[in-house]
Amino acid sequence: MIDNNEHKNLIKTARITGLWYLMMAITGILGFMVFHSQIFVSGNPEQTLTNLVELESTARIRLLLEFAIVISQALTAVWFFKLFKDNYEWEAWTLGIWGMVNALTIMISAISIASAIGIANSDISAMEDQVLLIQLLQHIISNAWGIGGLFFGLWLLPMGYIVVKSKRLPIWLGRVLILGGIGYLVSTIIRYAGIDFSLNRFLTIPATIGEFWMIGYLLIFGIRRNIKSIRNQ
Repeated sequence: MIDNNEHKNLIKTARITGLWYLMMAITGILGFMVFHSQIFVSGNPEQTLTNLVELESTARIRLLLEFAIVISQALTAVWFFKLFKDNYEWEAWTLGIWGMVNALTIMISAISIASAIGIANSDISAMEDQVLLIQLLQHIISNAWGIGGLFFGLWLLPMGYIVVKSKRLPIWLGRVLILGGIGYLVSTIIRYAGIDFSLNRFLTIPATIGEFWMIGYLLIFGIRRNIKSIRNQ
């Protein structure tokens, strides 16, 4: 009975983890893939400045979505730690810490977006100064997400390792997560090494598959029973 209660609590923790992970995915898609391009035009700080002034409400929605990504990423990291800490403490700490670094990286982007909105709607009279500052902030936003790929990849490694080692989620899910983590690391290094590799963007596909698989499994099934504890009964 004690084991049943513990398992029910773990399933509850797993599903809450899945909810935070789902929120992170949804806000990430809306913020970075939907709203971002409506405001921040790559290579065109003048148009970006115009958008920040004329579409200020849209820019603030983009900023709030960045807040939501930071919060949901941090809470996902905390709940993953809670889910795995009892049996895989070292790995759970690694997963939680690297997940928090992800949140801090995205927070740099959020700070830059907030600064861009403030500068665009400030009393700075020289448009040239505004454009230069917006251009600088655009680069910071882009590189926060770009270089953040290092830790976007790193946090998938202990996640996948725990899945494979524990067998409490599908083993192939763990393998795909590990492959996705390596893909993120390699993709980021190739990009910033200045290597022209046309297939670079495809290296992160396993990560996307693994993360949505993880979200679905946590929400639908939760987590399997501990095989070792069952054998010891």
